[in-house]
Amino acid sequence: MPAIVALLQCFQPVLPATTLRQFGKIIFALLALTGRVTMLGISRWAGQGGSYRTVQRFFYTVLPWATLFWVFFRHHLQRPDDVYLLAGDEVVVRKAGACTHGLDRFFAGMYGRVIPGLAFFSLALLSTQERRAFPVRIEQVVRSEAEKAASQAKAAAKKAPKSGEPRKRGRPKGSKNKAAGVSLSPELLRIQAMLTAQLELMAGHIPLAYLVLDGHFGNHPALHMVRQCGLHLISKLRCDSALYLPYAGPYQGHGPHRTYGDKLDYRQLPASCLKTTASEGPIETRIYQTQARHKEFSQPLNVVIIVKTNLQTQAWAHVILFSSDLTLAYAQLIDYYRLRFQLEFNFRDAKQYWGLEDFMNTSETAVTNAANLALFMVNFSQRLLADLRPADPECSILDLKAVCRGTKYVAEAIKMLPEKPEPILLARIFSRLTALGRIHGGQPALSSP
Repeated sequence: MPAIVALLQCFQPVLPATTLRQFGKIIFALLALTGRVTMLGISRWAGQGGSYRTVQRFFYTVLPWATLFWVFFRHHLQRPDDVYLLAGDEVVVRKAGACTHGLDRFFAGMYGRVIPGLAFFSLALLSTQERRAFPVRIEQVVRSEAEKAASQAKAAAKKAPKSGEPRKRGRPKGSKNKAAGVSLSPELLRIQAMLTAQLELMAGHIPLAYLVLDGHFGNHPALHMVRQCGLHLISKLRCDSALYLPYAGPYQGHGPHRTYGDKLDYRQLPASCLKTTASEGPIETRIYQTQARHKEFSQPLNVVIIVKTNLQTQAWAHVILFSSDLTLAYAQLIDYYRLRFQLEFNFRDAKQYWGLEDFMNTSETAVTNAANLALFMVNFSQRLLADLRPADPECSILDLKAVCRGTKYVAEAIKMLPEKPEPILLARIFSRLTALGRIHGGQPALSSP
């Protein structure tokens, strides 16, 4: 508990003393409790000053979570010599009922289908040295009625049978020119608002150049949105994307200059674009990099194509990564996109250990606090593990929870003794009880109660 209180002192200018005290009680309860992470479960482990009503008041208090994430990161997690990227991804939490704020049907990649639940979009800082993601902002996805109607109409149009008559050549009669500007979807507008607010919060403290998003955002509107925020996009294109080399031939003497050259054939990519070749058993990996054009993008793209071939069966597959930064080397582009997967580990830990799927709150404020608290605990637990791992390199989150649970047991047992044990005996008791339930051996480095 003393270590927790010390780590939370950076919030004194941001939170009232009462809320800060409640925050410390709840964090210790989250670290010690077993079973589902609910308000009732937290109150059972929070001890004196952490009753159910106290926990309930905390969850129904509006908190500046984005500021809390950023202040904690700056004071306890940031490394001055590290290079950071910004990444974003969405997580879907399965929920039943009809009263929870923002309850809707979202596509969940883990289930491979649309499920009823809640969706949250998270922004995180990726550390290129620690190879870890640190959440800095999370907001719930609440779709408007107009957005739902547009989504349903789009799905119905895909299922509608196509007319048998082939379309005639040329421009349809009565069609008009479309506006040259790029229209952003409500989803992109939400992300742009989050991104702008986060960049303003971090202004001048961390030099950011790239935003890493998954293949869902490998399109021109998403690229346009990211460039409006002053960042370069790193993402993935569809494997069947039609890419063209820049035209390098002579001018024909009339009309505009040609933009598109030869179309890229992924089975026969130009040898001049080959960067490296590697083999591991029967699998050969070739990496190509070139500047290419896509007819839906208004600017050239820095494209990296990874082709894997089974030399025994000649089966092959390829992945197309791209960036709006034309000077980014292929090795860095691949490495930065790989780092994006660290967000999935954040979501896994938040669901498995910190209650992202357990909370039973229904109001908007309580749901926001529950989701943000789960992601905040991802950062907080990593800070505690950083203190434990010098003496115990294999210490995991389960080991950390076992140490905190043992600390709770020792504190409660000492209260029942007529006299406090000698320091040597107390240290032995503390060491023995905090080792119960640990997966990896080692002596805990937290101070005794």
